[in-house]
Amino acid sequence: MLVFIIRRMMQSIVVLLIMSLLVFAGVYAIGNPIDVLISPDADQIERARTIAAFGLDKPLYEQYFVFLKHALSGDLGRSFAFSTPALQLIFERMPATMELAVFAILISIVLGIPLGLLAGLRPNSITGKSIMSISILGFSLPSFWVGLMLIMVFAVQLGWLPSSGRGETTMLLGIPVSFLSLDGLKHLIMPAFNLALFNVALVIRLTRAGAQEALLQDYVKFARAKGLSNARIIGVHVLKNILIPIVTVIALQFGSIIAFAIVTESVFAWPGMGKLIIDSIRVLDRPVIVAYLLLIVTLFILINLVVDVIYSLLDPRVRLSEAKG
Repeated sequence: MLVFIIRRMMQSIVVLLIMSLLVFAGVYAIGNPIDVLISPDADQIERARTIAAFGLDKPLYEQYFVFLKHALSGDLGRSFAFSTPALQLIFERMPATMELAVFAILISIVLGIPLGLLAGLRPNSITGKSIMSISILGFSLPSFWVGLMLIMVFAVQLGWLPSSGRGETTMLLGIPVSFLSLDGLKHLIMPAFNLALFNVALVIRLTRAGAQEALLQDYVKFARAKGLSNARIIGVHVLKNILIPIVTVIALQFGSIIAFAIVTESVFAWPGMGKLIIDSIRVLDRPVIVAYLLLIVTLFILINLVVDVIYSLLDPRVRLSEAKG
């Protein structure tokens, strides 16, 4: 186990190095932040002073090596717009995004697995067909439209939930969270459900397919022949054996939720990393964009490592050396 983790960490360093070069070159080759950050009426002396202050007067390769040198010490640059460390800005917004992502995943699990099992156990019933029809909507409907409809119905028409913002937050281990207060929970429900909708549909389909396949296996037939109850057969023999693909997909989707929560955070004005990156792109705040993208790459690498370990724990037959990253 330890050898596997060390080997994967070494591979991760190489991946991060390559991605840092691609991200840096891609972001720094687009646009000129000076045109956005200073007044059009500024004279050439002021423009030259600002360009030198941001280090943009150096060749691109030299800027990259300066960035890489600072990155090795944990400094991914200072924001052009806020004049503060880029990582500090991101970490300030990270708790809001992580909270949203965790609740979206919980909704996916709580709704997706039971509904998928029900659809798999009763595929030809009205209930099973209805669940699968709803899952198609989950795949098909764009998240920004669903978000707007949620706001229209539950915030504007019914007035049950607030339409935007994070609401009241409470400090938990030094981290601001909103789920510990009623106001915070009300603000969290709609964006979390909107973010979870696609994943609910995905988990439903995975669970249904796994349940139907498991029901045909010999171990299920043998369990029925022994006279075990349906609840025990489903809860122990069926569910346990279909958890591996479900856990793998849910873990990988957790990274995707964090990376692509931008639309939901923009629709609901949720003060997370997604909204920060949108604001940074508008003003071409290169250090924040690069830091955000590298953080997301690091997150996916860690999630893949955790998935491989969990995969081996759920199925001891799987060798870690052969697990896919």
